[in-house]
Amino acid sequence: MTHSGAHVYDPDRPAGSLHLRAARVLEGNWTGTSTVPSHGLYPHQWSWDSAFIAIGLRHLSPLRAQTELETLLGAQWGDGRIPHIVFNPSVPLDAYFPSPDFWRSSTAGRAAGAPRTVQTSGIVQPPVHALAAWLVHQADPGLSRSRSFLSRMYPRLAAWHRYLLHRRDLGGGGLASVVHPWEQGMDNSPCWDAPLSRVTPAAPRSFRRADLDHGSAEDRPTDLDYGRYVRLATDYRDGGYADGAGEFAVEDPAFNALLIASEHALAAIAQELGAAGTARHARAERLTAALVERLWDPAEGMFFCRDVYGGDGRGGESYGGDARDGGESGALGSERRSPESGALASERRSSESGAHGSERGSRSGALAPERRSAESSDHASERRSRQSGAHASEQRSRAGALIPERSVAGLLPLILPALPRDIAATLVRTAGGPHFGLGGVARLAPSYDLTGHAFDPHRYWRGPAWFNTNWLLERGLRLHGEHGRAEELRAALLETADTSGFAEYVDPYTGEACGALGFSWTAALTLDLLHEPARADQADRSTQVVSHPGYRAFDSVHGTPPHTSHASHTPHTPHSSFETGAKGGDRG
Repeated sequence: MTHSGAHVYDPDRPAGSLHLRAARVLEGNWTGTSTVPSHGLYPHQWSWDSAFIAIGLRHLSPLRAQTELETLLGAQWGDGRIPHIVFNPSVPLDAYFPSPDFWRSSTAGRAAGAPRTVQTSGIVQPPVHALAAWLVHQADPGLSRSRSFLSRMYPRLAAWHRYLLHRRDLGGGGLASVVHPWEQGMDNSPCWDAPLSRVTPAAPRSFRRADLDHGSAEDRPTDLDYGRYVRLATDYRDGGYADGAGEFAVEDPAFNALLIASEHALAAIAQELGAAGTARHARAERLTAALVERLWDPAEGMFFCRDVYGGDGRGGESYGGDARDGGESGALGSERRSPESGALASERRSSESGAHGSERGSRSGALAPERRSAESSDHASERRSRQSGAHASEQRSRAGALIPERSVAGLLPLILPALPRDIAATLVRTAGGPHFGLGGVARLAPSYDLTGHAFDPHRYWRGPAWFNTNWLLERGLRLHGEHGRAEELRAALLETADTSGFAEYVDPYTGEACGALGFSWTAALTLDLLHEPARADQADRSTQVVSHPGYRAFDSVHGTPPHTSHASHTPHTPHSSFETGAKGGDRG
């Protein structure tokens, strides 16, 4: 599309097609270097939004998708964290809260290596980025290689994963913890109610909620919740953004599942750059085992969040039963998990240490300089990060307690290729059961238990259905051979995106639009689903250059230099089920 509205991308499509309307949303939310989720409610760049947006943008312009991720990772902190917001300096401070003058990243985050030339928040969001980078590369390998996209992204993504795996292992069991509800992405999920109850809220008059200027109070988090969010963020900031000292630490299944999926993707990136990648695949499998060990409840048939500080004598809850009905519920009623033993922990550390050596020894060519610059101080940085996280976690209970709230986060480990088959099959049954109603009473999987005590079909993450979580579920269903269910969910997602005006989220029963309209990740993931059948027909998509009409037109109309896909490059051979869609899946 030109700015006057003339269609130049895929001109053979009908003028009012879903494809072109989704492209229009992304064009309207593009700032020149990144894409805002929506201009009114979210006028800056958000971390996991940009990852999902890049996954969709690759079908319009692989170059723009690369730029999206490059802009985000350009604001990475020295300790490896990717901040959840990169602020646009041209946006007025009162347009969004918490604003840059609240986070004070360049001063309060100085010890953690916050950038000096760009303002960011100090917390993080789910690590979808390596997965996004790999999929963007696959959209046009020739362009990616000519721009050294992966060799520039790899060291930053590796540092991001090191930060999460070491500084955020606050429970001592190998999983990453979130230290603020906003980090997990499902901001006001009922999963956070009990851990947040330990937090004294900030005074109501100490902040102004800009979100209520754009959305109904009935659909947004309550003032009490918001006061606790502000208190947690304030304490984290005033502590120099050091991890492990706050009152909130939760191991979340979705956050960790995305980290594991991205670790598999990072292995594929390493392979593309000439390394073996086997150490990263092995680490992903160990993390999958840790996820099952700490968060899986076979009696309930799904994964649950673990409150790392719950039941530790510091005011935490000891969750003895299901908060919904007061009854005992498997692992929720009696903790049968134990924190990682010393032997397993040392094995993990030694294998990680060996992994660094083996990957370093097998590097070649393009990756070597980046590897040296990004990982020459691996041992020192990992030692410091382990000391930082381990010292804090040793002061607290490592076992914690599972939180008896059923969230869609507990279904999302379905995206993992090494998930045991019986667990994958159980998750599929749970998704279609009374708590989530997928394929039955619910049009899309709700964010929270349909039968839960806190369910609300319109209040943010306390019941509405979101497109990114359902996109992940569709991907997981397809990966584990549930093609019929995946196709039903894909059709429901496309229909709902169409009828809702690409809404931020929807009523799970009716599909009624809620939140912002013209929401970027909804449009982006719609594009990805629209391109899915063509990808499914490819026996080995990773050996082919994906090209659609209008790449050059879309790029050139918006001032981006045209490029050429180099099909003559040596094809990449997939090495993992994550890439090939093994176990019955057919998505990369």
